Amino acid sequence: MASQDSENPSHAAFEDFVQAQTCKDVKHHFAELCKQLELNPKDFRSFYAKLKERLNYWKAKALWTKLDKRAAHPDYQQGKVCAKNKCLVLGAGPCGLRTAIELALLGAQVVVLEKRESFSRNNVLHLWPFTICDLRVLGAKKFYGKFCCGSLDHISIRQLQLILLKVSLLLGVEVHTGVEFQGLIEPSGENGWMAKLNPGSHPAASFQFDVFISAGGGRFVPDGFKHKELRGKLAIGITTNFVNRNTAAEAQVAEISGVARIYNQKFFQDLLTETGIDLENIVYYKDETHYFVMTAKKKSLLKKGVIKQDYSDAEELLAPANVDHEALCHYAHDAAYFSTGGKLPDLEFEKNHAGKADVAMFDFTCMHRAENASLVRERKGKKLLMGLVGDCLVEPFWPLGTGIARGFLASFDTAWMVRSWGMGVPHLKVLAERESAYQVLSQTTPENTSKNYASYSINPKSRYTRVNLSSILSHQVQHLYDVDKSHPSSKKQNKSSCMRQDSGGGFEELLKWCQKHTTGYKNVNVKDLTQSWRSGLALCALIHHFRPQLIDMSSLDESSAVHNNQLAFSILEKELGIPPVMSASDLANTGQIDKLSMVLYLTQIQKAFTVPAKGKNPKKSFCNNSSLHVFRSLNLTLSSDLFSQTVVSPVSPELSPTPAPAPAPEPEPEAATVVPMTNSEECYFCGQRVYVLERISAEGKFFHRSCFTCHQCSITLRLGGYTFDPTTGEVFGQIPRYLLACPLSSTSTVCTSTSRGWPRLSRQTTPSPQPSPPTAKPRTLHILNPSTPEKHPSPTPTKEISKTAPDSRPKQSLRKLQLTDEEKTQLVNLQSLSADSDSETCNKYIIMLFSFSLSRFCGLQSIQRRLEEIEVAFKDLEGKGVELEQTLRGEAGSSGSPDMIEQWIQLVHEKNALVSEESDLMVRYNKPV
Repeated sequence: MASQDSENPSHAAFEDFVQAQTCKDVKHHFAELCKQLELNPKDFRSFYAKLKERLNYWKAKALWTKLDKRAAHPDYQQGKVCAKNKCLVLGAGPCGLRTAIELALLGAQVVVLEKRESFSRNNVLHLWPFTICDLRVLGAKKFYGKFCCGSLDHISIRQLQLILLKVSLLLGVEVHTGVEFQGLIEPSGENGWMAKLNPGSHPAASFQFDVFISAGGGRFVPDGFKHKELRGKLAIGITTNFVNRNTAAEAQVAEISGVARIYNQKFFQDLLTETGIDLENIVYYKDETHYFVMTAKKKSLLKKGVIKQDYSDAEELLAPANVDHEALCHYAHDAAYFSTGGKLPDLEFEKNHAGKADVAMFDFTCMHRAENASLVRERKGKKLLMGLVGDCLVEPFWPLGTGIARGFLASFDTAWMVRSWGMGVPHLKVLAERESAYQVLSQTTPENTSKNYASYSINPKSRYTRVNLSSILSHQVQHLYDVDKSHPSSKKQNKSSCMRQDSGGGFEELLKWCQKHTTGYKNVNVKDLTQSWRSGLALCALIHHFRPQLIDMSSLDESSAVHNNQLAFSILEKELGIPPVMSASDLANTGQIDKLSMVLYLTQIQKAFTVPAKGKNPKKSFCNNSSLHVFRSLNLTLSSDLFSQTVVSPVSPELSPTPAPAPAPEPEPEAATVVPMTNSEECYFCGQRVYVLERISAEGKFFHRSCFTCHQCSITLRLGGYTFDPTTGEVFGQIPRYLLACPLSSTSTVCTSTSRGWPRLSRQTTPSPQPSPPTAKPRTLHILNPSTPEKHPSPTPTKEISKTAPDSRPKQSLRKLQLTDEEKTQLVNLQSLSADSDSETCNKYIIMLFSFSLSRFCGLQSIQRRLEEIEVAFKDLEGKGVELEQTLRGEAGSSGSPDMIEQWIQLVHEKNALVSEESDLMVRYNKPV
């Protein structure tokens, strides 16, 4: 409530508005403030300026200073850039309100619709550093004095909504609660796009808009948007909130930022022994409530009677009729009591919106993400820009706290899209830029976003360290432009121009580009896209034209075609991240060079050389675009350590002009030397045809992605996560290096059987003198999750031998775990106390010792989740790409069109981007702690 000395009614109303703790009170006191100052809240263009002018109150001026600083950013062009736009935002959740604030700063008229009449979600959100900085800039401290005090990095959803609601209202946003959105009403007569609402008589039902942003949550996705499904192993989450009485005793209880079984097995074993509760992890945040979130095992829930009957279908398993709510409350209560050491003795459940105990159980086995973030609809000549933010764009993986962070990033990206829309940028370019930024969103972590939080703006380049807003081109988003058949002129015009571009700028344009940049080079005469490239000199000439420091043309011989091709392939892969589409020998010796493969390869080269990274050293930026070279180096090093008796030649015998010499020490690898490729049209493992979208290359082999499996346990491998035995041509799984630092894990790095869920190596002491031919294996897919390891029974004979015979396998030198002086002291103390398993002090040191690894563990969870998403994306791309390629090659009974060629090349670009991202992730995944 307002202070007693606030004599001015408007000052008192402002105080009440700032301190209001319910949605209803915020709206009521805002209306009272407007009444006292004689302001019309619907006068959005001048509302904020008049409010500052008429409310001459020192407490308000501190808030105006913050908001003015944000509004003065050049991106907003003093609130004029979107002055002609009208925006409807669906959903008053954190992401919807954050988007509305940005649209208001751009000068647009913004209306927000919310079905609920109150903000009742008690759950607590983890905040990334940039979100804390962003909310402080908006004056969060003025509205909520406890915001992120000290080291706190979380806030309840309800409190966050209240902060953003207050800022939205001050900036002239109309927020309507208790109104249900039922769909879009297409233009008719003089009316533009409108919304069908319940109640139909609501004033917002007459609002006409040209921008529609959906922030309605994961369950509501507007028509026209498709969702991808990522389904993993069964994972059951439980959230609960207890009343926080803010007593001194409660203040002393330490938060649990994240305890996982892999780092504190004793804690979870004690929990199971004493309570019968079996968890994978648990988090405790102390905010307005005592908030706990945990992952429970199904077997434990069944045994405790929380789940009545077991079902294989997750939806049926967790249906309300199959859950005993009282047993669930006891389960959550006991887990919370044990995890806090009994220091919260009076645990009373907070009430949810229905007035019941705030405890919920949910399934996050299946995650959804939209295939696209935007689209444009046109009816009767009137266009509507549509965008997604929040959970309906990407459902968050709650253990990692990505929801609000990536939600805010998507809000900024959406505001940038609306800005371009308001500036009159062609709609296809607007869509292309938005989809380009969307490609980066799921990769973002606190580590790979810009650390200069003060410079964050709605411009994606201010936030993402590696974003190319031209990665998707206008003609590639034609399908996101939906126009009615009665007014097809716009689309016809765009499509015809696109077709002209394809026909006039397709193969002929590519050929002209190649001729232009290879003219004048000795023995290079590019006449076509096939035979002219056989000697390799044309490829080398292209490289030399743009990067003369990378290649010495005077040292090349036209007759050494294989060497020239291998040199060009190696440089292009290492420096530009462009993987080869065929082997060097195939290009040099095949009777008929595959034109489609060459078009693809040269198109990628053209794109890489014509779109350099701005503001960076060209060579450096290209090198950073690919992690494949890092992987190759890493895996060759591992192979050298593990198979030290074997000599690896940098060039295969079949390519050597002289007989293979006797075994000798391995030469120092050169920058442009890799193992030559062979059999590019045939899978190395199964022998079947491998199409471009299915094709992965490593160690000089081409193969189906799904055939790249561990020889011992058949788990699907990834580049950077395998070990290659050059004597047998076999590949094995590799233990992530962070596990090698764990004293509980084996010192072996590759596969014999399953140890802690990761494969180890079993090899003969005497290697086979002749490489064994690869064995054809079924093309099945396995996704390995370190948090829930698969169980592979070890062969009994191997187990018996291991007991009696010493391990004759060569040992790899392991990097030791790097500890700070403080952590070393803790470890010494822990060892001295380890004999007393019941010691409270010992438990304290256990928690302290493992806490330093929690952030690393959360990062690994994030990487694993993204790797699973990439796996799903790969399968989708392979299906589409193979079908297109078969059509283009005439295998499907028809020939392809220029449009299809563009689509196919775009799919290949997407696949290569995923390979590069997967490579980056695996480098981080295998990084020693």
